[in-house]
Amino acid sequence: MKYVVVIGDGMVDKPLKELDGETPLQRAKTPNMDFIAKNGSCGMLKTVPQGMEPGSDVANLSIMGYDPKKYYTGRGPLEAASIGAGLEKNDVAFRCNLITNENGILADFNASHITTTEASQLIETLNQSFSRYGKFYLGTSYRHLFVYNDRNASLLKSTPPHDVVGEPIQEHLLKGNNDTLKHLADDLNQLMYKSSDILEKQSLNEKRVESGKNPANMIWLWGQGPKPQLPPFKEEYNLKGATITGVDLIKGIGTYLGLTNIHVPGATGYYDTDYCGKAEYALKALEDHDLVFIHVEAPDEAGHAGDIQEKIKAIERIDRRILRKLREKLPAIDDYALAVLPDHPTPIDIRTHTSDPIPYAVYTPGCEADKTEAYSEVSVLNSFKNNSNEIMEGYKFLKFFIEYGKCAKKS
Repeated sequence: MKYVVVIGDGMVDKPLKELDGETPLQRAKTPNMDFIAKNGSCGMLKTVPQGMEPGSDVANLSIMGYDPKKYYTGRGPLEAASIGAGLEKNDVAFRCNLITNENGILADFNASHITTTEASQLIETLNQSFSRYGKFYLGTSYRHLFVYNDRNASLLKSTPPHDVVGEPIQEHLLKGNNDTLKHLADDLNQLMYKSSDILEKQSLNEKRVESGKNPANMIWLWGQGPKPQLPPFKEEYNLKGATITGVDLIKGIGTYLGLTNIHVPGATGYYDTDYCGKAEYALKALEDHDLVFIHVEAPDEAGHAGDIQEKIKAIERIDRRILRKLREKLPAIDDYALAVLPDHPTPIDIRTHTSDPIPYAVYTPGCEADKTEAYSEVSVLNSFKNNSNEIMEGYKFLKFFIEYGKCAKKS
């Protein structure tokens, strides 16, 4: 039996007046998602537990079958595993964005999606200038890592930069709730401001401005935490699993779980990611793996940018270039089960994540269908209400999906 989980990051949304009251998912042409919904089983999933921040870290940890309330320690340490930053007992890993500081305003949380090649020069400069603070690690594009050797830093309050674009930087810096933590926060906030002094003067940023791009002229520290302790996926689910993604966060979760992180050369974590390549590599991986998670970041990036058309295009590309190929090729490989879902909503109108329940659809040949009309927020929710179902806790989804797939063997 083979299992494939396709995750369209931030894919679901709210009705938009620009789309005559439809969501991007409703407006998009998604015949393959609709097939899965009509011929499979659909429901609602709560991937972000009550009281937790609605981040991709928490939500994807849930989808991969692990309770965030039990295992989550922060976003930074999850990414650390994927980029080779080994964490010691007292280390705290921060997510380190390269952002654009415009006269004290957080103008751009990704510095016009700076390339990894450009970013590598800036990360090297930061390590040369601020070695007394800790160590910076190169990630991908604007997403990097900073490791600080003081476990107290995990107790600071930090803010995701994509939540405060256009707002004063001073209002959203690191904060502590006692004298020790306030002193620690002040020290790290000074590091962020000092980074602006250094990065602003880099010739690379001068060239970016000349070419009409935003400079990567400051770092932003957030999403911190110590190394998590996660039981191996193989022991929990008795399946050999793999991940396909262009995002270090998902690779990091995979590393901690003992999943195979499969490198797809064109996987960028942006609009231009190689959708077809992800499908092809997934099919190849299934030759010696039981389950593959395919993660696509593009819809989430479009949600953060408030770009309706790019979000629709990303959803349609997932459907046409990934799901269609999977539907065509999976029957020749083995008995299979296929799932499609987002990790969390990223509504266009607020440009950030929410913790609202998300719709899922699962399909395996031979299983009874619940006759949901299409895969969309509205159709799945209506079917869900009609069937008087309960919202499933996110971390329970994977076991449900694995059990669901077994009906193919019984039929």
